[in-house]
Amino acid sequence: MQGLLEKIQARSAKVVVIGVGYVGLPLVVELATAGFAVTGYDKDREKIRLLGLGESYIGDIPSSVLQPLVASGRLKASFDPDVLGAADAIIVCVPTPLNKTKDPDMRFIASASDEIAERQHAGMLIVLESTTYPGTTREILVPKLTRGRHELGKDVFIAFSPERVDPGNSVFHTRNTPKVIGGVTPACLQAATALYGTIIETLVPVSSTDAAEMVKLLENTFRAVNIGLVNEVALMSRRLGIDVWEVIRAAASKPFGFMPFYPGPGLGGHCIPIDPLYLSWRMRSLKYQARFIELADTINSAMPAEVVVLVQEALNRHRKAPNGSKILVAGVAYKRDVSDYRESPAFDVIHGLQKLGAEVSYLDRRVPEVDEHGVVMRSVSSDVCFGDYDAVVIVTDHSDVDYARMLREARTIVDTRDALRKVSGDHGDVVLL
Repeated sequence: MQGLLEKIQARSAKVVVIGVGYVGLPLVVELATAGFAVTGYDKDREKIRLLGLGESYIGDIPSSVLQPLVASGRLKASFDPDVLGAADAIIVCVPTPLNKTKDPDMRFIASASDEIAERQHAGMLIVLESTTYPGTTREILVPKLTRGRHELGKDVFIAFSPERVDPGNSVFHTRNTPKVIGGVTPACLQAATALYGTIIETLVPVSSTDAAEMVKLLENTFRAVNIGLVNEVALMSRRLGIDVWEVIRAAASKPFGFMPFYPGPGLGGHCIPIDPLYLSWRMRSLKYQARFIELADTINSAMPAEVVVLVQEALNRHRKAPNGSKILVAGVAYKRDVSDYRESPAFDVIHGLQKLGAEVSYLDRRVPEVDEHGVVMRSVSSDVCFGDYDAVVIVTDHSDVDYARMLREARTIVDTRDALRKVSGDHGDVVLL
């Protein structure tokens, strides 16, 4: 234990980050910047090629930050799992998707655990950052990494620290976002806090890995449930002839007891649509129904279909059928001003319109092409004439879109993000969610 702590303090500990995507790459950068010798390990050879050249593939990390770290030799990239054997500390940042039945897919965590166990040595710290259900670290990592050879809290130190990455956030980054950490034992917590204390300004230790896992699920469940609530309010407001955006803004003027959330075309990204369902799945195994989570998922999952209905109704007012209509989807990223389109509701909207026979295109400068959920398309040019389409659907309200020109040119606009409220000028038919 003491030897590991001394290595961390002296920055001589060798660190490997498994998975160098949106979560792992910022960690690699912070660790290398702090003076550690860091290796980013990933099975995606293209990511490893780019990282080895110091070329960023993530918008929040500029290449100008990566290149000097690579040039100095502190940051390396590899797709060879044997790099794990030389590590003093390993941070696991692998995907945790859901399968088709919305059950947790633990293959990536299990695979990473097996690769570590095969190359494990005494005095190693392993931290899981991938979002998962309470009990994962204790039930999966601990048995694999202690199998009679290494004593927990003495020869091997295991912890969980949930990622809190917010792509596109210009204020909060890895260093200044408080970091929750739970250790399997007090010694495990001590080792993990020692490492993260070198790169994170504020640490938030909790009593166990189960508690740390639950923290992450609470954070994202809070958002999913409140978005589900406001999406249902939007549906009710439409039927009552009320502008839900006006209602939310007025309610937000209350200086206490209210926090504004906003409706939209559905949830996107790798966290909010997925993480609460990990908790729901876990509770079903304990014969408990997570009713708020499942209701919110039902409402949020239905929003893309609601958008398709709005487009149908808008076209009908102009005596047009969806079949044969040309429709432009503005924005396919899951949120504004990012290039990440994982789980974006735009794809369900596109599928729904295509099933009705519409000819669908999309505009998104940040996502020049997509191959996701059966949608294989390229973005139209940003100087496209909006008047060439029977309807434009704003799914993602990127700030680089000329909404004033869209208002002038488009015949019909379905605005799911309230992107046009502050845009002045003459316009045709505008439908708000």
